[in-house]
Amino acid sequence: MRIVIAEDSVLLREGIARLLADAGLEVVGQAGDAVELMRMVALRGPQVALVDVRMPPTHTDEGLRAARAIRQGHPGCGVLVLSQYLEEGYAMDLLGEDARGLGYLLKDRVMDVDRLVDAVRRVGEGGSVLDPEVVSRLVGRRRRDDPLDALTPREREVLGLMAEGRSNRGIAEHLVVTERAVEKHVTGIFGKLRLPAAPEDHRRVLAVLTFLRA
Repeated sequence: MRIVIAEDSVLLREGIARLLADAGLEVVGQAGDAVELMRMVALRGPQVALVDVRMPPTHTDEGLRAARAIRQGHPGCGVLVLSQYLEEGYAMDLLGEDARGLGYLLKDRVMDVDRLVDAVRRVGEGGSVLDPEVVSRLVGRRRRDDPLDALTPREREVLGLMAEGRSNRGIAEHLVVTERAVEKHVTGIFGKLRLPAAPEDHRRVLAVLTFLRA
């Protein structure tokens, strides 16, 4: 899997590159700002771009705007956004329309190499990854006409873990239940949210989008 990294901190950028390379991923380019990032994506054709939300010159939302541009101009490239702070608005803005091939993680997760590598692989394969802290914050802000009200507490928990990008096996290990039990919960979620018949991966994305919009 070919990766481009955009981060203005040279030390952090080199550190992430080393971690990914050690995990068997190919880092084909590094950028210190959004302009260089777009050039690297166009020239190197990566499968995933790791993008810092705040980059030069203003250190506000350059990375987020670059992520949108990559989505529009290079739809085959997944985007994993890294943020120093929990910024729910950015996460929702990025993931609100189509979560396929997109992820949002706090930079603290970089220290968890397995989680970082798993997130990169999932995004590169067209999946979605959402930081657990964002999921937790969103769960606490459920609206009155929440479409998730039809779900049981366990099903909502499973859906929250799906939003983090976990597979059925990962959910089963986290909840200490069988994978078969998770499959039953996922099937129940699809039915209660009235998601149309579609491939499993696509229905998971639709379920996650329903969760985010709720």
